[in-house]
Amino acid sequence: MTNYSLPYIPDPKYTTRVAYLSMEYAIHQPLKIYAGGLGYLAGSHLRSAAHLLQNTIGIGILWKYGYYDQTRQQDQHMGATFVEKHYEFLEPTHIKFQITVHQAPVMVTAYYLDPRYFGTAPLFLLSTDLPENDYLARTITHRLYDANPETKLAQQMLLGTGGVKLLDELGLTPEVYHLNESHALSAAFALYEKYHDWEVVRRKMVFTNHTPEEAGNQKTDLRLLDRMSFFGQVTVEEALRATQQAGQVFDHTLAAFRLSSIANGVSRMHTETVKRTYSQHGGLCPTIAITNAQDQHYWADKDLYRHTHQHDLAALLEHKQAMKQPMLEEVADQTGKIFSPRVLTMVWARRFAGYKRPELLLHDMDRFQRLLSNKQFPIQIIWSGKPYPTDYTAIGTFDLIVETCKQYPNCAILTGYELRLSKELKQGADVWLNTPRVTREASGTSGMTAAMNGAINLSTLDGWFPEFVRDGINGFVIPPVDYQKPHFEQDAADAAQLYDLLENKVLPMYYQEPGRWAAMMRSSMDDILPYFDSERMVAEYYDRMYHQEVRSPVAKQYSS
Repeated sequence: MTNYSLPYIPDPKYTTRVAYLSMEYAIHQPLKIYAGGLGYLAGSHLRSAAHLLQNTIGIGILWKYGYYDQTRQQDQHMGATFVEKHYEFLEPTHIKFQITVHQAPVMVTAYYLDPRYFGTAPLFLLSTDLPENDYLARTITHRLYDANPETKLAQQMLLGTGGVKLLDELGLTPEVYHLNESHALSAAFALYEKYHDWEVVRRKMVFTNHTPEEAGNQKTDLRLLDRMSFFGQVTVEEALRATQQAGQVFDHTLAAFRLSSIANGVSRMHTETVKRTYSQHGGLCPTIAITNAQDQHYWADKDLYRHTHQHDLAALLEHKQAMKQPMLEEVADQTGKIFSPRVLTMVWARRFAGYKRPELLLHDMDRFQRLLSNKQFPIQIIWSGKPYPTDYTAIGTFDLIVETCKQYPNCAILTGYELRLSKELKQGADVWLNTPRVTREASGTSGMTAAMNGAINLSTLDGWFPEFVRDGINGFVIPPVDYQKPHFEQDAADAAQLYDLLENKVLPMYYQEPGRWAAMMRSSMDDILPYFDSERMVAEYYDRMYHQEVRSPVAKQYSS
């Protein structure tokens, strides 16, 4: 595919050539190369870039076994299996080139996702699963976020260094390399090998930080990076000098902030958290807030919006009840439980992680029992989500909820939280529950797409939510607590507020004031658009981060 060209004429507002590098993309259910929110965001980014005719192409990795397939063991506890995936719709480019990993050559090829299949900007997916490579090199592209630290680094090198080399093979010269998280950081060193000028590297690179979590901001022993050839032909001394680091531990996020012309956090609140976290460090590029968003064309229910535009609240409620059916069928299929479309259904669904607190509802089992056995205001609760396959604490939480659900006919936990199930749950949920410890959720986007389907958000004030919510008008806020307190005190306070909200506001309104509930649905659906549609987001990236006049004056501050 040496004659590659963009398959559409870019809009004059968006002619800057951008390469968007992301470890995962949630494009559509058949393409299983994503784990969670980062992929959902990247998928919406590419769809909206295509809608706006932006001069953007995506670079990712073709994961042979995907992330993992979430299964159930004999006792219904969670299992993880790895099954080889096949994608006849991906076009082999027949391009082959070499990168160096662990001081040895590794051959790389790429596959092309034609935009006409799923309505995205062009996407190239790298693979090392080639007969020219030994088994170890082939495993680099087997599992997304492999638990082995050396394999994980090799994957990042493939995305960064391999991404730069692929673009060279295609004859493309992006003006901007957008690192969606620091996974592709090695692109900076590949670019330095090409241009021999750190100012040029900084001018070309922009960076999006997606999490304040320490586990998501990688630090690696410098000797391992050197042994893995992470810096390519750049010496360790030169890499440390360029990133203004010292010692034996290399901070990938800090390096990305110092090797980019501009960076962004993914909500206003997260951006302030980033600035506090890195305030003691010098030499950082400017960091702005560009709040994450999702593609309404993919997620929003058009009939539901038609009823809101016609101000037909009765039809709105009726259609929402009908939208529950696929979700209820999935509950019956997986658990054998028959849920009612007439009962308020609350869903907690996203990646299982400690700070997201999927088990918060179980904090006080007496109150949980009271909530679940209320005959006047009945409730149905569904959980779903994938932990990382080696996060045994999160898997233990999943299994705890499995055991809890066995005791209650109106509770269920579902496996296989991928795009299809995510859509069904958002279309079927009356209430979308979000319970992160405040300041720990950088953005979160599942509540946005839930709102596009008439679900009411009930959440702590974290991530994107403070930019959206009007308490009691378009959503419900779990009142803030002192988040400097120990976690067990925060959890107890948040759980008590959550039970109070459900018992005293949410459930009574749903059953006793359907007109007010419908008005709240309409407010939520109206307020989520257009700001939280990803067309706003990708337009902001061009206006505030990609255009040359934004990057060039800034980059000169960091000239080596």
